[in-house]
Amino acid sequence: MNSSTFDDAGIYRLDRHRALVQTVDFFTPIVDDPFAYGQIAAANALSDVFAMGGRPITALNLMGFPMNLVSSKTIASILRGGLEKAAEVGCAIIGGHSIRNPEPIYGLAVTGVVDLRNILANENARAGDLLVLTKPLGTGIATTAIKHGVTSRALKKKVIALMSQTNSVGAELAEKRYVRAATDITGFGLLGHLANMCRASKVSAEIFPDRVPAITDEIFKLIKRDCIPGGTRDNLKAATNTADLKSVSPVQRAFLADAQTSGGLLLCVAESAMPSVLRVLTKARTPCAAVIGRMTHGRKKLICLRK
Repeated sequence: MNSSTFDDAGIYRLDRHRALVQTVDFFTPIVDDPFAYGQIAAANALSDVFAMGGRPITALNLMGFPMNLVSSKTIASILRGGLEKAAEVGCAIIGGHSIRNPEPIYGLAVTGVVDLRNILANENARAGDLLVLTKPLGTGIATTAIKHGVTSRALKKKVIALMSQTNSVGAELAEKRYVRAATDITGFGLLGHLANMCRASKVSAEIFPDRVPAITDEIFKLIKRDCIPGGTRDNLKAATNTADLKSVSPVQRAFLADAQTSGGLLLCVAESAMPSVLRVLTKARTPCAAVIGRMTHGRKKLICLRK
């Protein structure tokens, strides 16, 4: 796979029909519950394989922790969360490595397989493709609010469940050849990941901010209270070079640039395939199946926001 296409994982061809999909991801705790942290970190790492249209087969634990501050019980709970999430999608955790670290870190190095005909590379998008999002945005805002102790219990519960949900539907859509391209929305936010896809495919995109779902309306209230993580602020600065933001409010801009953890898939779908894709997403019970815009022919800015 060409690194210039900004794909979510590396592809290594095995033979005429199959390729390995390889990725790695880890981060510091974003929730207090160690088991939930393990689940979220694992779902986040596994997502890169699903975004490429592959299925994860094995994974290695990656963990760092301060020996004098984290108990063995907490470590076991984190690992148990990751193991459960990997097992849910048929991925075997077969080992790993740990180090001493000033703060806890956990994640997975994941190996998957994909049929060469089913790879959902960023460069495959075409003008006219509809853009479909499978999870609402706002996890970066919500987890920042959780750290500051200013979020509601209902939002906290909802965001943990959302981040723990895997994106395994990506593999099914690829195997049925219903989708041209896909990426998972994580650290670069919706605007950043979409811009990468536009660059790789040499097209632009038009999105309708009012159609982009939020976890709850509380997300917008938290933005107004300045619960905005550093990653989101960095994404917003970068987006000024790639997106026409004039038509949206500062609150919407922060929302669209929000750095996600274990976010959903952004799918590029030919209009004729939309009924089939929506049937699959409904059956898989994805958190949402929002049509938020479409790919278009080139413009000065890669992304045009429309009211």
